[in-house]
Amino acid sequence: MVINTNIQAQAAASTLAASTSMLARSLNRLSSGSKITNPADDAAGLAVASRLDAQVQRLAAAKSNVGNAVSFTQTQDGYLKKIAKALDRMSELSILSQDVTKGDADRALYQTEFAQIQSYIENTANKEFNGVSLFDGATLSVTIDSEGNSFDMVGIDLSASVYGTAIDSGTTISTTTGAATALASVKDAINTLAADRATIGAYQSRLNFTSEQLQINKENLMAASSRIQDVDVAEESTQYARYNILVQSGTAMLAQANSMPQSALRLLQ
Repeated sequence: MVINTNIQAQAAASTLAASTSMLARSLNRLSSGSKITNPADDAAGLAVASRLDAQVQRLAAAKSNVGNAVSFTQTQDGYLKKIAKALDRMSELSILSQDVTKGDADRALYQTEFAQIQSYIENTANKEFNGVSLFDGATLSVTIDSEGNSFDMVGIDLSASVYGTAIDSGTTISTTTGAATALASVKDAINTLAADRATIGAYQSRLNFTSEQLQINKENLMAASSRIQDVDVAEESTQYARYNILVQSGTAMLAQANSMPQSALRLLQ
């Protein structure tokens, strides 16, 4: 029996320190909801999770870009719907102007409306979406994934010759001959407009599928990151209860170990 060195107390203190450390770690996990509260908990897992989280953020940004591209094409098509009606009316006016029962005064009235519609279409060609021209024919590259890959949307050009001829001030329906020529130009513009709207529809279809795929990828990566980082509350609660009991019992046993040298006093009595 010795007094200066209490091996039992040292062992109990060491065990208690380990249990206290584990209890503190479990408490940190439960309070933060994260399995990795410091890099030492899972160094490799932390590196993987960091890369996954960064990719998730990039996917969210790409999805935002795709959504804006969809809005851009929807805005384009909204204008083109009205232009389609305008061109339909222009073709109707061209036919009416070729009526042999109409005089030049009647054709002048038709021409007034025809010219106003031409001006409307010409004005629409200058419209913008957040400062980006809707109808200048420029090709736009849309980011479609987290790696920055993109696909090109060929622009709609309302200043193209096929539209330009229909809305040119020289195209009039003030005469039957002019009306016949104008009708041919307007019909060409209608056909081109139909093709342009079909192209926009194809872009929208692709963008919608891309947006859905980005959302699925984002969800899957978030789930993978969660499995690495997020704490299982049920499992960790069990561990917390275990370490809590160990700390309490360790504290009690340390007190008992510290009292053991006192028995040496009995030998001195």
